[in-house]
Amino acid sequence: MHPPPSLVVPLGLDSCRALMAYDDEARVLITALKNRGHRGLITEMANRLALLVPPGGSFTVTWAPTGAARRRQRGFDQAELLARAVARRRSLRCQPLLRRLPGPPQAGQSRSDRRRNPGFRATGSIPSCVLLIDDVATTGATLVAAARVLRAAGCGEVHGLVVARAR
Repeated sequence: MHPPPSLVVPLGLDSCRALMAYDDEARVLITALKNRGHRGLITEMANRLALLVPPGGSFTVTWAPTGAARRRQRGFDQAELLARAVARRRSLRCQPLLRRLPGPPQAGQSRSDRRRNPGFRATGSIPSCVLLIDDVATTGATLVAAARVLRAAGCGEVHGLVVARAR
């Protein structure tokens, strides 16, 4: 496992931390989780992600939800499983704050298409400080889109936390 690259924090986030670089090793792990149903990987990923939660925040943990079709296909949403597990480890509140709007999956899209595609809608009452969890940040488009919606709904701070981040 290689350390994540230090990159600019995606627009709209106050901070963004990653567990590892999105390299061949990370790709194998995340593919095993997402496409082969190896949910046992959640435990170790969540243990390590919990150590990266920014200090001092009274966060509500949420996730960038996958599309309904992908969730049905997999039988779970990997970002939700990670968010709930991290929240348990840090004794933080966890709740769904976003709903993904219909659209194509980000995987396999060009950089420009990734920036246009992810659409979200806020659900329920939005807290003032959110820890937004996702599995991979390649261009950061999903995190940016989610943060934009959370802020428009009244969130004052949005911090990102991902398993892997592309160079």
